[in-house]
Amino acid sequence: MKIVRFQQGLRSAYGIWEGERVWEISGSIFSHFTPSQVSHRIDNVRLLAPVEPTKILCVGLNFRDHIEEIKFPTPEAPAHFLKPLTTLIGPGEPIVIPRVAQQVDYEGEIAAVIKDQIKDVSEAEASRHILGYTCFNDITERPLSTAHGQLTRSKGFDTFAPCGPCIATDVDPAALTLRTLLNGTVMQEARLAEMIFSVPFLVHYLSQCMTLFPGDLVSAGTPRGVAAMKPGDIVEVSIDGIGILRNPVQAA
Repeated sequence: MKIVRFQQGLRSAYGIWEGERVWEISGSIFSHFTPSQVSHRIDNVRLLAPVEPTKILCVGLNFRDHIEEIKFPTPEAPAHFLKPLTTLIGPGEPIVIPRVAQQVDYEGEIAAVIKDQIKDVSEAEASRHILGYTCFNDITERPLSTAHGQLTRSKGFDTFAPCGPCIATDVDPAALTLRTLLNGTVMQEARLAEMIFSVPFLVHYLSQCMTLFPGDLVSAGTPRGVAAMKPGDIVEVSIDGIGILRNPVQAA
């Protein structure tokens, strides 16, 4: 099942995406809901970021080839950080290159959407508290990320967290392949089974520190192949079984 959040006219709603149509739902995607008889053609609605989280948690250094690429040591525990909610955008929304930026990179990732309020769950229990998975782009101002370790600034600019196009509820991330394309050229490609820390382990690990709420995003890190974007580019994060997150790039 693919859950979307969409806008039609002045109203927004959640729906189930099936083929060329989106069926509106009643109820909560985090507990119980039922499809209605109201549907829309997918090309007649605007897809939004599929959730409204209370926080966006990202993990870095989770693919060995990317760690080698940026010449960092392999972490013994997940290296994680928070992005502010003002970074979140949906499919088709522009990634804005800040005026102060020197180099802005894409980082294609998979993100888990938390289903329940959880704290200190075990790794074995973690999967039961994941609603599904979505595509994520951990946009990064690269020089700032290496200068004095300023991750909040380098990754926290407005529009630096594209997410979507849907939440896929029936996929196993370990069986999926992620690709990132820049202007139609494949720049990143990796099996998600190659991650150092699995998604259930990340949810377990992060929940030891903080309470996670329904809709919170846990993004699991990027593979080798990150590179800079410039205004006018189109960047796409594609994951089998989930879909394609496509965003244009523009100057501030």
